[in-house]
Amino acid sequence: MKTRNTKLGVIAITLLSAAMPFTAKAQDKVKASVGADIVSGYIWRGQDLGGVSLQPNASIAYKGLSLEAWGSVGIEKTDADGYDAKEFDLTLGYSTGGFSVSITDYWYNTGAGYFHYGAHNTTHLYEAQVGYDFGPVAVNWYTNFAGDDGVKENGDRAYSSYISIAAPFKLGGLDWTAEVGATPWETDFYGASGFAVCDVSLGATKDIRITNSFSLPLFAKATWNPCSERAYFVVGLSF
Repeated sequence: MKTRNTKLGVIAITLLSAAMPFTAKAQDKVKASVGADIVSGYIWRGQDLGGVSLQPNASIAYKGLSLEAWGSVGIEKTDADGYDAKEFDLTLGYSTGGFSVSITDYWYNTGAGYFHYGAHNTTHLYEAQVGYDFGPVAVNWYTNFAGDDGVKENGDRAYSSYISIAAPFKLGGLDWTAEVGATPWETDFYGASGFAVCDVSLGATKDIRITNSFSLPLFAKATWNPCSERAYFVVGLSF
C-alpha cells in the first residue's frame, strides 16, 4: 500500500495489503497462490512510495473468504545511507458475486516495531474496504479506521478515505484498465485539503511468451495526480 503514495493493520489476527481487494468467485476447494512482481517504481493511489521494488505476495481462499499477504522492499538506494522502507500488509476479505469487503493491516518498518499497536506508538494502519464489480466498471470505497492514519489541519483524526472507479477494456490485443481515484475530504494522508482527485491512471498488460507453456505478464501504467501535480510511468513483470 502506502508505498508511503501512497498507501494501513489489525489486531486480533493481523488483517492485510493494496492495494487491492479480492474479486474471486466463491469456490468449493481451497485455492492458494504465491508470486512476486518487480516494478520500476512503487506508485500507490497517485503517491510515490519508492523506487525499483520487489513485491512478493501469497494468498489462500475458500468459498469467498480469503487471506492475502503482500510486501514491498526497495532494491535501490534512496539516499546515501538507506533503502526504501519495507512494507508488509495482510488482508482478510470476503467476496460473493461482484460484492467484496475486506480489512487490511498495512505495516511499515519506519518507526515502532511490528508488535506495537498503541494509538500513538504504531506504524500499523488499518483500512476497511467495500466494493462492487459491475463488470464494465468496478467501484471501491476505502477508509482508514485505526492506527497511523492522517489528520486534518486542526489535528483531528481524518479517517482518511479513498474511492476508486476502474473500467477494464481490450484494445489492440492488450488488456487495459482506466481508473480514477479521489479522496472525499481533508486529510494529510493523501495530501488533500478537501475533496481531491489524486489518481487518474491508464494501465496495460501483455503476456511475454518464454516457451510454449510459460509466459510472463508485462505491465505498464501511467498515473497522473492532479492534487499533487505529479505524474508517473512505471513498468513491471509478474512471476
